Amino acid sequence: MTGAGPVQIIQQRGWRASWEAGEGLRPRRANGEPSRAGGGGVRGQARSKMASERLGMAALAWMALCLAAACAVDRSNFKTCEQSSFCKRQRSVKPGSSPYRALLESLQFSQDSMKLQLVNEVNKVPLLLELYGLQGNMTRIKINELSPLRPRYEVPDVLVRDPPTTWLAVTGRDENSVELSLGDSGHKLILTGKPFRMDLLQGRELVLSVNPRGLLHFEHLRHRKDSFSDKVSSSVGSLWDKIKSLFYREESKESAPEGGAAEEETKPALPGDQESSEKSTKSEEVSDGPDRADEELGSWEETFKTHTDSKPNGPTSVGLDFSLPGFEHVYGIPEHADNLRLRTTEGGDPYRLYNLDVFQYELYNPMALYGSVPLLLAHNTQRTLGIFWLNAAETWVDISSNTAGKTLFGKMLDYMQGGGETPQTDVRWMSESGIIDVFLLLGPAPTDVFRQYTALTGTQALPPLFAMAYHQSRWNYNDEEDVAAVDDGFDTHDIPCDVIWLDIEHTDGKRYFTWDPNKFSQPRNMLGRLAAKRRKMVSIVDPHIKVDSGYRVHNEIRSRGFYVKTKDGSDYEGWCWPGSSGYPDFTNPEMRAWWASMFSYDQYEASMENLYIWNDMNEPSVFNGPEVTMYKDALHEGSWEHRDLHNLYGFYVQMATAQGLEQRSGGLERPFVLSRAFFAGSQRYGAVWTGDNAAEWDHLKISIPMCLSLALAGISFCGADVGGFFKSPDVELLVRWYQVGAYQPFYRAHAHLDTVRREPWLFGEENKALIRAAVRQRYALLPYWYTTFYHSYRSGQPVMRPLWVEYPDDVTTFSIDDQFLIGNALLVHPVTEQGARGVQVYLPGKGEVWYDVHSHQKHHAPQTLYVPVIMSSIPAYQRGGSIVPRKERVRRSSDCMYRDPYTLYVALSPQGTAEGDLFIDDGHTYNFESKAQYLYRHFSFASNTLTARSADSKGVFESPAWIERVVILGAGKPAAVFLRQPGMADTRLDFQHEPETSVLTLRKPGVNIGADWSISLR
Repeated sequence: MTGAGPVQIIQQRGWRASWEAGEGLRPRRANGEPSRAGGGGVRGQARSKMASERLGMAALAWMALCLAAACAVDRSNFKTCEQSSFCKRQRSVKPGSSPYRALLESLQFSQDSMKLQLVNEVNKVPLLLELYGLQGNMTRIKINELSPLRPRYEVPDVLVRDPPTTWLAVTGRDENSVELSLGDSGHKLILTGKPFRMDLLQGRELVLSVNPRGLLHFEHLRHRKDSFSDKVSSSVGSLWDKIKSLFYREESKESAPEGGAAEEETKPALPGDQESSEKSTKSEEVSDGPDRADEELGSWEETFKTHTDSKPNGPTSVGLDFSLPGFEHVYGIPEHADNLRLRTTEGGDPYRLYNLDVFQYELYNPMALYGSVPLLLAHNTQRTLGIFWLNAAETWVDISSNTAGKTLFGKMLDYMQGGGETPQTDVRWMSESGIIDVFLLLGPAPTDVFRQYTALTGTQALPPLFAMAYHQSRWNYNDEEDVAAVDDGFDTHDIPCDVIWLDIEHTDGKRYFTWDPNKFSQPRNMLGRLAAKRRKMVSIVDPHIKVDSGYRVHNEIRSRGFYVKTKDGSDYEGWCWPGSSGYPDFTNPEMRAWWASMFSYDQYEASMENLYIWNDMNEPSVFNGPEVTMYKDALHEGSWEHRDLHNLYGFYVQMATAQGLEQRSGGLERPFVLSRAFFAGSQRYGAVWTGDNAAEWDHLKISIPMCLSLALAGISFCGADVGGFFKSPDVELLVRWYQVGAYQPFYRAHAHLDTVRREPWLFGEENKALIRAAVRQRYALLPYWYTTFYHSYRSGQPVMRPLWVEYPDDVTTFSIDDQFLIGNALLVHPVTEQGARGVQVYLPGKGEVWYDVHSHQKHHAPQTLYVPVIMSSIPAYQRGGSIVPRKERVRRSSDCMYRDPYTLYVALSPQGTAEGDLFIDDGHTYNFESKAQYLYRHFSFASNTLTARSADSKGVFESPAWIERVVILGAGKPAAVFLRQPGMADTRLDFQHEPETSVLTLRKPGVNIGADWSISLR
């Protein structure tokens, strides 16, 4: 569902927005008739004529103003760094003149930590530096005020535990530096006193530097200075607001203008109102000095468009820079609609991390999107590093490089002439509030960095098996009859499907946890009908609650005091789909516990075991708020400002929802929760998707690097709306999107209510067959997907991964983001260009081979292969040396395939070997953890013998599935094939050999998937 506000809704195809009592924001056609999928409110409820007339007039005014507006993101609704006062202040700090000095005489040392004071020699404010050596080759650095006026926010709940420490030792010291040894990793850290910096080395090699350019900038908490405006009586405050700009230049010589309490402005923003604080509060030139932040506008009050942020705590931002010598390639810090490899930001905006509801987002720019993970990875042929910046406030990341802009020829010329400098990437983090809490993940291999990061924030939750299958969604399926027709359509047209989704129109007037009494009057029967076919349903439950005295959920939250508050202490309200909405404070553990209880079967009316949840709009989205989100001076539990924790809101919503689904089953069943907003650690609670994309080829293409970036940052369960959410795709694009989605972790088709219906069978027999084939490929590979997710759950390795993760010393792979790996065995280069006749596929690995998964043709690596394509083509390759399990009896849902047999695809390496594995459990409970009810099987091929054995003797599980077929790629023709089982005589197996492709197929070994056995080729 779109997160567009009223303005954008009106802009779409001549629609009008009508706010009707009991119905919330309701789409209407230009002729005033309700859209087919719209509505869903209480029938016969009284309407407010005055409100309707006012909104009708407003809508007409909006339409007149927006007639020429394009259906794309309005950048003026979102800040640039220049319009964000703290980003502008941080960026104004220039390299080379750091005022910070480490007071080496204050050093306090323990076995696993070091503490010392830093002082800003301009304003004399002392800071406390803490350094910890962590087990697993990590280092933690914390910088906070030594004695803050009030506590500064430190991010809770993201780390799965206090990271275990390792020993530190002082190994050298002089008058301006201290040398530390960091545990057993062989790393040393040299801390320099003046100017303050830290250099981390391994042996004699410089690995990373902290504050090397002197860009540490820590704005301390302070009392607000007296100024002329403070002395003006509150009775003439409004008059002063009108005239203060006339006196600004004179007053600024003494101190910053104050403007009193600066109430939050909530006037609706008109499209023509493009003015921001850049005009009304643009900083004057001020001299550097101890109170520079006090003297700059935007420090104590900031206005963007019509919204004013009161900033009662004043300037509180923090910033720090890092240098990465030897690195040219950096990745991560999702979410951005950009290439996998991060670009330099010199001459433009930094990458922004601030969870926002961005309508029809643009591609290839650093604008913030729905989620934020402040993890950056750097990679070269020697090592991989990570920087995890644990801060949940608005954050900007600047990236610069000494090789930016140089062509490959230029770099080669430098090298030949002996004048090339060592490549270096510099990274600068800037956050609006909180403290500096940063983890240095020292690798050295990519797998080590993934292990280190997930040791801190948790691994990807193991989803239930159905969640990896195909999902069918739309805003909105109209009623129970529509759902039944779609459900039956998949069976009629022989296309597998596991889940049907319901968007906001299924509710009673946008009241979550309810059902529309007319359109969905028998939800239990609807769910039961799906369950009988072994299918599931997902319903949407958003975190904005309709303000309605007749709505039980609202009344309970209000009576318990669980809503986010305004700075004045009243319940915060904003506009969203229901109209006036309250926003539960999910940072409050009691609120989260109450929210979780709402998913119990006796609280969520008519819910059943096969109903799962979708959390949308949880950035949070506030249609009439600044940047379509919540005011930063809103207050959460503990009197923390929203600015301190904004990026955590969606994380907490998904956490509470997942806990609710667990609790309703007594802790037995694994939840499935899809969330649009996310933060570090969200991988523990479910899936995410790339938001409100469009039916455009570039959006199809960008889904690959977007999901790869998320996977590098720990969130493997990612996908994009198949077909594009906005607009209607042509048939070629739709088919190609189904093919791409079949090889991405989360596979869901979804569409806006103003698009044509696009169930897979609506585009002719030929295209239906193409879509069916793509979906069936997904289902056949579910055993491999499930096993790969299990590896991610256990070790933190990404499910969908860039090529350089498996081939870290192959520089050709470092910038590739139009092809990818699933696990370590499957390489996919989907077709993402309109009218493509062929694709260029890079096959990595010196001395390796790859097999086309469709034709079984063998290709030697490394090479770039031109592959001709037709509409049925999905270029995919199995790595020589791997064994991939499949289930090739595809049925209407994954659960229907539970007892079906397996086929093993054994792709031989040039040495004639291969190995792989398979994880099996019941597919939906936690019994694999709590009761060790699982099978983990290992398969290996060597010396012409395929062997199956247990890879984990702790697991015990009985599966009815068996081995139906073994397909060996790259094999010669044997004289005979024998199956050997313990305690039994050898059994001769039938086989077929295809000499053109060297494919050997062994028929019906018939052994149980949990049994030990071997097959010999003689």
